[in-house]
Amino acid sequence: MNITMWQHPFVNVFKHFRVGEWKRCSKDGEVLSVMDKTLKCTVYRITGSIPSKNYIQIPATKTQSLGLTGRYLYLLFKPISGKYFVVHMDLVTDEGLVVRISFSNLFKEFKSTSTWLQFPYVCPAGKGTVDGVTAQLVKKDLPGPAPANSRWTLLMLDFKYILSMYLSRRYSHLKSLQLCSSMYVKNVFTSDVQYEPGISVREARELGILSSGVQPLPREMAFPKPKGEEKEWDLSYNMLRFPNASSKVPYDAIQHVTPQKKTKGQGQAPGQISPHRNVTREVHVNRTGGSSTTAMDALTRSKKKKVKPKVVQELPSVGVDTDGDISVHQGARGEVHVYAHPDDDVTVHRRDKKTGQSLQPDPILSLRKIVGFGGCTTKVALWDQTGSHMVYPCHAVIVSMNIADGKQRFFIGHTDKVSALSFNSSCTLLASAQMGAQSVVRVWGYQSGECLAVFRADAHSLHCLSFSRSGGMLCAVGKDNHGKNLVIAWRTARVHKGAEVSVIAKAHTDVEIIKMIVTPFDESRMVSCGRDNIRIWRLRNGSLRSAPVNVGDMNSVEFSDICFEAAPPHGLEPADKMFYACTKSGHVFQIDFSRVSVVHVRRLLPSGRHTKEKSTFATGEGIGINAMVMSEAFCVTGSDDGFLRLWPLDFSSVFLEAEHEGPVTAVGISVDGLNMLAGTSTGNLGYLDVSTRKYTTVMRSHTGRIVCMSLDPVRRHMATVSEDHTIRLWDIDSLQQLFDFHSPEECPTCISYHPVVHAFACGFDSGCVRVFSVASTSLLAELQQHKGPITGLLFSPNGSCLYSSSANGSLALYDASDVKYPVMRLLGNMVARGNRFGPTALSVSEDGRHVAFVGPSEYVVTVVDGRNLNEVLRIDISSLAPDSMSTSSLDSAVRVHFAPEKTKQLLVSTSNSNILRFDAKSGRLLNKVSGVHRSGITALDVCRDCRHMATAGDRVVKIWDYHMRLDLNFQVSIGHSEAIQQVQFTPDSLGLISVGEGIFVWDFYGANRDSGTVRSSKKPLLKPDDSFSRSPVRRSLDISGCSLPRTSAPKPVTPTKLDGVDRDNVESDSETAEHEVEILVGPEAEDRSEISSIVDEDALIHSETLGKSPRTKPHRRPPSISESSPRSPDPLQESRRHQKPSCLKHFIPRKNNSQMAQRRYTAPPNQAGLRLKSVLGCNGNGRGNLIWHPETGLFIYTSGCIIVIEDLNNSSQRHLLGHVEEISFLTLQHDAQVLASSSGSRGLTASQICLWDVATEICKKVLSYHEHQIVSLAFSRDDRFLVSVGDYMDCSIVVWDTHDYTMLTASKAALPIHELAWDPHSPNEFATVGERGTVLFWLLDETHDKVALNIHEAEVPKELMDTRNMILGDVAFTCVQYGGDSILYVGTNTGVLSAWDTRRNSCFMHWEADSAEIDVISCRFGSSRLITGGVSRALRLWSVYGVGEMRLIPSSQKRVEGQGLIMEDEMSLDGAITAAEFDDTLDVGVVATSEGTLWYIDWVNRNSVRLVGSHSNKINDLSFSGSDFFATACDDGSLRIYSLNEMELTVQFQVLEQSCHCLSFSPVPEGESSVTTRGIPTPGVVAGYSDGTVRLFDLRKVEMSLKLQPHAVAVTKIIYSADGHVIISGSSDGIVAVSSPSTGITMRVISEHKGASITDLHVSPNVESVPGIHCPHLWLAASADRRVSVWSSDWPKDFCEMVDWLTFPAPAFAPDGTKINKKDMAHFQQLPKSLARFSPCDSDTIIYVGYGMQKAVSFYSISQKQVVRRAALTHWATCLDINPLGHLYVTGTGERLVKLMDYSEGSFQDFVGHFGCLSLVKFSPSGRSLFSVSQDEILVWDVVI
Repeated sequence: MNITMWQHPFVNVFKHFRVGEWKRCSKDGEVLSVMDKTLKCTVYRITGSIPSKNYIQIPATKTQSLGLTGRYLYLLFKPISGKYFVVHMDLVTDEGLVVRISFSNLFKEFKSTSTWLQFPYVCPAGKGTVDGVTAQLVKKDLPGPAPANSRWTLLMLDFKYILSMYLSRRYSHLKSLQLCSSMYVKNVFTSDVQYEPGISVREARELGILSSGVQPLPREMAFPKPKGEEKEWDLSYNMLRFPNASSKVPYDAIQHVTPQKKTKGQGQAPGQISPHRNVTREVHVNRTGGSSTTAMDALTRSKKKKVKPKVVQELPSVGVDTDGDISVHQGARGEVHVYAHPDDDVTVHRRDKKTGQSLQPDPILSLRKIVGFGGCTTKVALWDQTGSHMVYPCHAVIVSMNIADGKQRFFIGHTDKVSALSFNSSCTLLASAQMGAQSVVRVWGYQSGECLAVFRADAHSLHCLSFSRSGGMLCAVGKDNHGKNLVIAWRTARVHKGAEVSVIAKAHTDVEIIKMIVTPFDESRMVSCGRDNIRIWRLRNGSLRSAPVNVGDMNSVEFSDICFEAAPPHGLEPADKMFYACTKSGHVFQIDFSRVSVVHVRRLLPSGRHTKEKSTFATGEGIGINAMVMSEAFCVTGSDDGFLRLWPLDFSSVFLEAEHEGPVTAVGISVDGLNMLAGTSTGNLGYLDVSTRKYTTVMRSHTGRIVCMSLDPVRRHMATVSEDHTIRLWDIDSLQQLFDFHSPEECPTCISYHPVVHAFACGFDSGCVRVFSVASTSLLAELQQHKGPITGLLFSPNGSCLYSSSANGSLALYDASDVKYPVMRLLGNMVARGNRFGPTALSVSEDGRHVAFVGPSEYVVTVVDGRNLNEVLRIDISSLAPDSMSTSSLDSAVRVHFAPEKTKQLLVSTSNSNILRFDAKSGRLLNKVSGVHRSGITALDVCRDCRHMATAGDRVVKIWDYHMRLDLNFQVSIGHSEAIQQVQFTPDSLGLISVGEGIFVWDFYGANRDSGTVRSSKKPLLKPDDSFSRSPVRRSLDISGCSLPRTSAPKPVTPTKLDGVDRDNVESDSETAEHEVEILVGPEAEDRSEISSIVDEDALIHSETLGKSPRTKPHRRPPSISESSPRSPDPLQESRRHQKPSCLKHFIPRKNNSQMAQRRYTAPPNQAGLRLKSVLGCNGNGRGNLIWHPETGLFIYTSGCIIVIEDLNNSSQRHLLGHVEEISFLTLQHDAQVLASSSGSRGLTASQICLWDVATEICKKVLSYHEHQIVSLAFSRDDRFLVSVGDYMDCSIVVWDTHDYTMLTASKAALPIHELAWDPHSPNEFATVGERGTVLFWLLDETHDKVALNIHEAEVPKELMDTRNMILGDVAFTCVQYGGDSILYVGTNTGVLSAWDTRRNSCFMHWEADSAEIDVISCRFGSSRLITGGVSRALRLWSVYGVGEMRLIPSSQKRVEGQGLIMEDEMSLDGAITAAEFDDTLDVGVVATSEGTLWYIDWVNRNSVRLVGSHSNKINDLSFSGSDFFATACDDGSLRIYSLNEMELTVQFQVLEQSCHCLSFSPVPEGESSVTTRGIPTPGVVAGYSDGTVRLFDLRKVEMSLKLQPHAVAVTKIIYSADGHVIISGSSDGIVAVSSPSTGITMRVISEHKGASITDLHVSPNVESVPGIHCPHLWLAASADRRVSVWSSDWPKDFCEMVDWLTFPAPAFAPDGTKINKKDMAHFQQLPKSLARFSPCDSDTIIYVGYGMQKAVSFYSISQKQVVRRAALTHWATCLDINPLGHLYVTGTGERLVKLMDYSEGSFQDFVGHFGCLSLVKFSPSGRSLFSVSQDEILVWDVVI
């Protein structure tokens, strides 16, 4: 039963928490219960001038939680006239983050942080009142105190939408509620139901709103209606919903919306509160001559019953267009009107239904590194306890940097600049404070990075924090409201356990305090220093008292820092304590703490000498000391002269010193005393290694705001300019500063890198533009054409031109090809005047043809020719309609940005926070996005693949879905504390850089990341020819308008003959994965495909390109190709590999980090202990890996590297083992005698083509030629030839002779090939299709001595290469199949199917056969039927009768009657269709999908039966229930239960958005069966998940019976006790929890393994007692740190004690040789697992495997407390299990081996079959079967010994 069912349909909060008794809730101040005359019931009146002192709090304390999960909150209240009120609500998200939502009529505007949302509440004004008349005049209610006629109000808040809209988080439950003065409140309710007031059930039924989930208001929540009056409910009370259904966006205020008339069928039904988004529909504007029905009519008319499609008797004429003119604009209520040009494809977005989709992945952006130090202060920088990390503030972010590799970790949560930091002595707690009027203090768990507590200090300008040594107390120094210094002390002893932080004491003082620290020996004592004072403080009885230290006659001393001596040995009395204070004049005071007196005064001089003074100061220049710290051996000082100095404790001389560029303001000593930290006021951070005397700078930063940046498109460099008058160049990978240019007289304003030359141009506020050479660090040119500050500066993409604009409106064009940069044209009054348009006032299109800017006024956007600045286009922004009638100001343009060339779009951001998307050619408005940021858009950029857009504003970065097709189109990333000046994607699309107060480098996960896109410092960010090398295909895009009913057959299109079509021959220098790239559908589709390309003639010769003429050309045979050995790689070809195709058809192997073991022992078949019985599942990643021969019934498929031959009658399997790597393709000879299979190369393993004799199941021959993967195999019609095709990395095609399997010829294609098909009429001809629309007809010429390949490249119609579904011409032809009557069918990745005449090698028709990529075509000679399938998961049966006759009819004539083309049937399967085999009639067949499922298809009966099912994600655990069932736990959150005998799926449980890590069946009592009458296992099953939950499933009821949360992190192992009384679970943080399966209570928490992940749990199967142990029930837990604990328990008696603790030694380095950091538990995850089992045959023995001094299995005796013997292993074990019979045990290895070992002798046998690292091995309960698991494949073995 669901634990939240009691909250349905609603919860009366006041009744449930007994408001009035004040036990479960609390009140404070003036809270009274009174009788309300209007409601005639008791209400609560909350009054008082201070809301925070007069309130009702539910629950009583903040540590408790309401736990109310209702989506909606209903508050029945009445604001008190003329007063203000406040309401606070604490909400908990799915991630456990507490977010406070507050609303009040005291708030003037909306404010937000990452944990707080503040909404202004606008009290509705009554009709006829002064407030009401005023509100009508200004068309809105006025904020402020409640009006005089304030009414009772029902307020409904949608928590789920609020968190999703404003913070991109998911709502979990309501934690607490606080109602503050001044108001009357009746009650509070929570519910998941939308309630509508003022209507009855009958009225609701008439309005039709009951079906939508809206219900009338219950009696408990309703206000009484006045008797005898015919008033409407709305006239007596107010109903406020937030967010409401008005068209105003964003919803930043809670205010009244005029209710609409409740009529049936009207636009908004009662109860509809949240803005509803519709599923995007795509409307294609057809131009048919004979019908006046438009696509919009089809959308608006009612749906008709689906009828069987009729055969079209006459094919429609092609090329006949009707006139029409359509365009698009959005109405005031959100409706969409469509008006489009005849040539356009129009996408219509409607808003009547939510899709629930959000931007993925989540998060799409993560902070990788920040360049910056300081912000508020540069006086704080700390070492952690290890001495390997520096911790310092960077504006609002706290950074922990590893000094070895520069990796950073971030503590994000502050909303203003961090002003102070402090560690406790063990560095487990970190305290931080931020500046501002209301300073906030946060306490963090340093190791976890979690914010343990956040609280407001009753002070502002906190500048000092100090933890006590234990972390039990925290003190701070700030100022109160009167400007006095305030010292506060908090109790933080239990903050790590979730306890609240409370104030211990406060003290006001008139003396200035610069630094205060808690003494290391007494947590109740503190010392402080400031101007003219040193004070010692004492905390006693809740008060702070201080005593001054007498400094004698030394007046006007500015003390700057204070520190204690290093911690002495234990036992030293406090009286011996000394502390030191330093001054700006160079004096160091030594003070006796116990005597409160000065012992010594020394003055440090620049030469290193010092003076000892008693009463007066010596004259002369001293060292101005800013910071000081002491260790046991020396003292470190940082001073104004820029020196970091090391002194002996007597300050007699200087040991070491390091000079810096600015004053040293922060110093620190690492724990080992070897490294000295130094921070400077110029933003530098570094450390001095005392042992090597080497100084390392780890961070340099700007000291002023960064105003502009530019990325070097060739090198991985970045340039920034700042208000600190510096220009800095950075390395993007290391973020180390490369160069620094300083301009003291002029401030740089903008910068631009030259795209080719290693130089950059910089604009200054004086109007000067200077060009610098980076290589020579010299000035190349100085251009002084402008009179005002430079606001825009850009190079053209090819580097031939330079453009600049200034604040006075001038625009200049320079010739950048000349070293002097002469001015080509200078125009005035072109750009809008003002500095606010900089530094990105200009934008250049990707092709360099156009330049856009805002001007000549702010309401106009102008586009000019990039070559001469002639005006091309002008767009008037002010002519656009505003968002709503309430908008009084005109919208003006602020930024312009050209999207990538493939979109042909221009983006404009406006002053009203809108983004307008225009067609860059016509200037027509395509799209408008409103409310992007509340305070304006400060920066904008679009990713190169046009899938995502980045915007900046409100101090946050938002990543948007560029096409705005999701329910939630953006994600928000925080971190900046000031306005963001610029954002820019890195050209490789793997990162994003934002600049403002610092440089923030983000990892961007929206682009594809694989081995081909790994960052490397040696690779350029952008290759010069990379602009045309990316495919724009998105697999899942619906481009067919399938939301419209199919009313007629698809319309064939006659192609137009193209002359001289030049397809691009583009190759890149490295692999780059590009798939799932968005397609833009919009206007000017024809222009979008006209993209020029550059062909390298020399490269064409070497790669043997196929040519562009229709003439046949012979292919050259590669020289000296040997059969026995693969050919040597060609260096030129190695550098010219193609990019990874984006289409699904092309085989890409799975990522696999394992290698087959080179040394292994395989026993002879007659002596083998295991025999492979069955394989569970099919490889969904294969392409064409399915064979079904209808005549013989031969059924073959692959799983990993195994070929499975299955008998469909009895489900028995035979297996062909010979491949080492993943099998990609299968093909069968036409006589069904020989089977060919292929696998690719990897590491030392070469590619393989195995030829199998089907009858004997013996491999006859292994062929090897291809360097990489093999994507296609095909036998010729007469079975004389076999053709193999290589993948995109070598594009090779090889012809083999099947007589002796020698290679006849080989060649190379210019572009990757996707599929091959032999001509059934000719034994020597075949066709291939591939990337960029290539159709190749091949002829195997045997007329000469040597066999040669002749080729003809067919001309592709422009309609196929320039469809409305694509942006670029990169249409890929994905599949090919010969039909009857010399017809060849070709499918594309755009869903278009074309028919070709093989006699003329030309296309004569095509039609849109699918909504996405087509990967499978099946047809037969003489048949008029055709089957297609692909990415859309739809399998379609077509009638193609009469298609062949269409080639005989000229396109100008009408079609002959009797010809038709219809889709006869359609089936939807569970994944993309990758392979299909059908009989000759195409009535029945077998289909494979990408989910690893094999389906039997019967078109006659329209049935689809699942033959083989598979796991599509990694299998994490496997468990058995008796001898009848077994279950698996998967990464996708599924728990599947299978029948052990039939291997069939019985039950499946699915938990969304979680991974199922482990499972266990409850034990079956002796004598009971494990199977019910329905065939379902009777015991329950328990599973652990990645969110720390444990779920119990009742298999009798097939439902979840209980959900527990015993862990805060992922559950790694789980098991039932032997008697089934308890559940034992272990987590990744080392906690073991013991829970009751009946009550769900966590009975015991075991933390002995805390800090290391639990890797194994096992319960002893023996009941015999072990000597010395009283309770026979034993169980053990193993952790990643090689520790095993053994426990004895009697759970019914609540007894559990540890009886043994095992620790196994291991080297200090990992197996790969890297050093193991024992303090970093993450290192243990890289080591072999620690696994332990009780021996089933010896109750005294524990068997252990793990990382150790040697590879071995250890046998540990519990009674003897030692390892009694070991059995050697050849490889490290990754999994372990013991046979229940006790004579065998088995291990799995990372080298793909299943190692079976004899229990007594230790002898072993190795078995292969997996192609990945083994993760699980499990014996069945009978011991006769063994299950082995690797990734998602399961192999079942028979144990034969």
